[in-house]
Amino acid sequence: MLLNIPNLLSLFRIIAAPFLLLAGWLGRADLFFILFGLMLLSDALDGFIARALHQTSELGARLDSYGDILTYLCTALAAWLLWPDMIKVEFHYIVAVITLYIVPAFFALAKFGKLASYHTWITKISAVLMGMGVILFLGFGNTLLFHIAVYFLVIEMLENIVITLMLPKPKSNIHSIWHAWKERQCN
Repeated sequence: MLLNIPNLLSLFRIIAAPFLLLAGWLGRADLFFILFGLMLLSDALDGFIARALHQTSELGARLDSYGDILTYLCTALAAWLLWPDMIKVEFHYIVAVITLYIVPAFFALAKFGKLASYHTWITKISAVLMGMGVILFLGFGNTLLFHIAVYFLVIEMLENIVITLMLPKPKSNIHSIWHAWKERQCN
């Protein structure tokens, strides 16, 4: 079913992403934090609700991944518009974040011809750390959790690359390398 609650939550992030950019363009930090908070909440809830209502699907996993990509991209661009001085100071970390998201995507595209939607446990932890880190960084100027989240993304990137190399065909919702190994054994 296309229009179930989890998919609608992911679609919300996809639709809200340009408005995040608009908030940056208009210099509206208040609107940025409201939208960003709602986007993080929808990201936290979509998978939980999908599993609780037995509405997990390949489409849902893809929508969630696209929503994540747009959220991260638009957050970085809007933050650059709203807080250019802070972004300049943290530029190396921000480039690292973008790189750490892009590299595993290239591996999946090269092997499978499409983006992966693994949604590993490490990815979920990483998303929470990054979301909270971005709020603390942009809202309060505290970079510690943001920096920790960036280093945690290195682990996520490596795990996603290893999973891509292990799997013979694309598969969504792989919880860990161990689960990918089990999946590989079944095929």
